[in-house]
Amino acid sequence: MSKKRVLGRGLSALLENDDTDITNSKKLTREDVTEAAGSVALLSIGMIEANPFQPRTKFEEEALNDLSQSIAELGIIQPVTVRKLGYNKYQLISGERRFRASQLAGLEEIPAYIRIANDQEMLEMALVENIQRADLDAIEVAISYQRLVDECNLTQEELSQRVGKKRSTVANYLRLLKLPAEIQNAIIDRTISMGHARALINAKDTATQLNMFNEILKNELSVRQTEELVKERKPSTPVKKAVSVPLSFHEQKMKADLSEFFQTTVKLQRQGEETGKIIIPFESQDHLLRIMELLDL
Repeated sequence: MSKKRVLGRGLSALLENDDTDITNSKKLTREDVTEAAGSVALLSIGMIEANPFQPRTKFEEEALNDLSQSIAELGIIQPVTVRKLGYNKYQLISGERRFRASQLAGLEEIPAYIRIANDQEMLEMALVENIQRADLDAIEVAISYQRLVDECNLTQEELSQRVGKKRSTVANYLRLLKLPAEIQNAIIDRTISMGHARALINAKDTATQLNMFNEILKNELSVRQTEELVKERKPSTPVKKAVSVPLSFHEQKMKADLSEFFQTTVKLQRQGEETGKIIIPFESQDHLLRIMELLDL
């Protein structure tokens, strides 16, 4: 006799039934857990393991202690989010700072949203949640964007939709990762701003970028001054000279016919197999008006 499905049985079904284990070969569909997955459960801290996909590697100790003290006094206001791995076994999706602070505060249970997520969804949720933090430096944001592109197989367009940013903004962050490590570290330490970094990206090579970076530090240049510096040092692009192509007999006849029609020496120039230009000179304002009449303009 087949096991009865748990659709609509609520939070207890999600917590107790092994069909909802992420490691179980028999997985429920998202429709099966829609009702239960939106509920909050009190889970023992010992049942929860850290998120292996956590993109955040630095947790400021003083801020963590302050949060721990607040949690000890007031409890957790915002539940963490977890996925169920097995019976009485869960894994953090988001809220690791709250989780760590709760451990420091000596809590035995914490409120948690239960979600169903595979590894790729888990990584994507953790990265997107991490990006929403206000205290991230530009390089942390850029690395998270790059991981979403590489590990979640997202295009820049899809990524911009996921994180709610313009595609140009996403592209600007990703370009920061092409800068030398010394400049990236300065962005992390907030020695220079993202505005400085975006200007340096336009320098011609790594050596020039590093030289300009040292000038920024030495002379305390503003973003505007850095942009002007990059513009001054940027090599000018040589103007490509148009190559003149000899006219065929038929084209020479067309040139003569046009000159007779407009009563002036028309120039017909070929600049490639398919391109060129026609120049109709005029000698006076009246002559110009006559040409315009002939063109019915």
